[in-house]
Amino acid sequence: MHCKPLIGLNADFRATRKDSPAFSYLMSGYYDAVIATGGIPVIVPPLEDEADLHSVLDQLQGFVLVGGADLDPRRDGFMLHPAMRLLEPRRETFDRMLAGVLTERRMPVFGIGGGMQLLNVAQGGNLMFHLPEDMPGALPHKDPQDPAHRHGLEIAPDSLMERVFGDGEIRVNSMHHMAVDDLAPGFRVTARCPDGVIEAFESAIPDWLVVGTQFHPEAESASAIDIRIFDEFIMGVKERMTQTAPLDEVRMVA
Repeated sequence: MHCKPLIGLNADFRATRKDSPAFSYLMSGYYDAVIATGGIPVIVPPLEDEADLHSVLDQLQGFVLVGGADLDPRRDGFMLHPAMRLLEPRRETFDRMLAGVLTERRMPVFGIGGGMQLLNVAQGGNLMFHLPEDMPGALPHKDPQDPAHRHGLEIAPDSLMERVFGDGEIRVNSMHHMAVDDLAPGFRVTARCPDGVIEAFESAIPDWLVVGTQFHPEAESASAIDIRIFDEFIMGVKERMTQTAPLDEVRMVA
């Protein structure tokens, strides 16, 4: 029997307002990309109990940490920057617990945008809070007048990013003002913007599949080749399923 992997997706959250109740939501590009590359998306709401989260993750084979608004730096002992637009506290509390549990379990994970930043923080790295101030000479990484703003990408050899993009000029979408600063232990940089800003990392730990991209391969502004990052991730999850499956299940898949 051939089984598609179940891939978790955290959702965004909006608290109750005068004109509407609280609700969760998710940009369709995330789950459409998972479906298109051979996975089954499972949207996970902001749980409060860690034991409940473990029960859910027991049923999944991988996870995509989606982007969104900014992490609150005060939770890590830093000052708030006026340019920040913060996540709703309920979502951030859950996301931080989720990232911690995913790293403990060494579950395959793909972090996108803010999801990449969250993974870096969860593993002991830190962030630049506002690129125009932290790197005054950096290229523009966000253009409020152009949602499809793009910049070049420099790829590290022998990486998932190299398998996806190969040789030639590479341009990716860019819509962020925060970025990874000090990279967390256990990760290696696999793509940078020409100005030096980290745009992708992967796990340097042999038994843990991790991909992080600051750009958004699921977005409408992504290039057609970008979805191959999801392909590589899902293929890696399937490979891990085969390696960890009981012998009789391996025979059935074969």
